[in-house]
Amino acid sequence: MLDDIDRRILELLQRNARVSNADIAREIGMAQSATLERVRKLEERGVIQGYEARLDPLALGLSLTAFVSVRSSDGPGDASTAYILAQLPEVQEVHAVAGDDCLLLKIRARDTQDLKRILSERIGSIPKVTSTRTTIVLDTLKETIAVALDPPDAA
Repeated sequence: MLDDIDRRILELLQRNARVSNADIAREIGMAQSATLERVRKLEERGVIQGYEARLDPLALGLSLTAFVSVRSSDGPGDASTAYILAQLPEVQEVHAVAGDDCLLLKIRARDTQDLKRILSERIGSIPKVTSTRTTIVLDTLKETIAVALDPPDAA
């Protein structure tokens, strides 16, 4: 379980993963050594899975975002197609979903021609993929990897 101090540490790290231990300690009113120990315990427990730089896709020439629903002939419990798709660098997310489709992908591409190449050459060449359905994003109003941290009494 997380206490209020853990939640505050996680909020600060989600806002800026480069925040210093000293700044966290000052913000939560604890000694730096105790704060560092808290962060290490959160890492050991897998609550904090890692630290990443968030890049601007537009600055990298990736102006197109698409969500692709994928059907595959994988049997129950077989995630081999999902693992193959997860290895494609253009695929940012792979989700197993309920419903008519098996998987939902988030893809970044340069443009529609690049997306066409990804769909036909990369995804379409995977033997167990039987069909895809693509939704192109026109505008993104919110995108985050931050997780909402409920207060302890709301859990």
